Amino acid sequence: MPVWARALVSLAAVMFGLAVSAIILALAGVAPSSLVTEFGSTLADPESLKAVLSQSVPLILVGIAASVAFRARFWNLGLEGQMIMGGIAAAAISIHQVGAESIRIELMALAAMFAGIAWIALPMALKYLLRINEIIATLLLNYIAQYALYDLLFGAWKDPTDSFPHSGPFSAAERLPVIGDWLQSGLLVALLVVAATFWLLQISRAGFYLRFIYANATMAHRMGVPTGRIVAIAVLASGAIAGLAGFVIPSGIEGRLTQGYFEGYGFSGVLIAFLAQNNPLSASVVAILVAILFVVGQSLQIFYQIPFSMVQLIQAIIVMCVAGADFFVRHRLILQR
Repeated sequence: MPVWARALVSLAAVMFGLAVSAIILALAGVAPSSLVTEFGSTLADPESLKAVLSQSVPLILVGIAASVAFRARFWNLGLEGQMIMGGIAAAAISIHQVGAESIRIELMALAAMFAGIAWIALPMALKYLLRINEIIATLLLNYIAQYALYDLLFGAWKDPTDSFPHSGPFSAAERLPVIGDWLQSGLLVALLVVAATFWLLQISRAGFYLRFIYANATMAHRMGVPTGRIVAIAVLASGAIAGLAGFVIPSGIEGRLTQGYFEGYGFSGVLIAFLAQNNPLSASVVAILVAILFVVGQSLQIFYQIPFSMVQLIQAIIVMCVAGADFFVRHRLILQR
């Protein structure tokens, strides 16, 4: 099916999901026109658009991180753990004032990427050396990273000024700058990652090898493709990008290391990769759409007193409709008399 036809099928699926969501909201007492108004105002209002762009930065990164790993048939479900370790490493640079202030933000980003690499290297080694399933290993490492974060925030890194379980605020030199009073520079970082991964996956020789490995790893190995090296590069790159996502939230959005900055991004990253079919350009578009859903859901909670569970239901309906539309992409329906 050509690209324009796939886009048309996906658009129809989104519209169908919105129609079903409007019916549910109408039954809950919210007029369907209010849903249209919320989506329209989210894109038209500068503050709402700013929130969407800020929310889309980590979503783009985790979506690409999942896409890169899935291309290598490594099912990385430890995105949140890699984000946590990336945030911890970046905060450690800030708290211990490593390096000069002029390069502190770059050191924090590099530390976050190396922490993500280290956290995904362990399940990769377990899989290829001991044949331990990476789905289980990456999921369990999420909990280890989470409780390591809690140990730091409730202990040595607790903010001494208010005694709340978060780190002290980052200094101005340790925050991602804002361009033109509204555009977060983290978005430029995300777009740079999109361009780099598009080259890696779609243009480079390694990307061609990855497509071969994804189609038939055994045949690729027998044809002389360096499968071990290519898979390792892809998996470690996935960890580095997820670690970078763990850096942009504390340094760009929150301004400090907090307890729950990573929550929900693991599932969202896997979802974005699935809907984008592991394409980095498509992943960035899907991530922006998911960010719009997040912001609209927050507005519904605040202004219409919609419970969070119903917001999650609406998001799930739209996602299920888009995922189900894949059937019409992969199969041709023929009406027989």
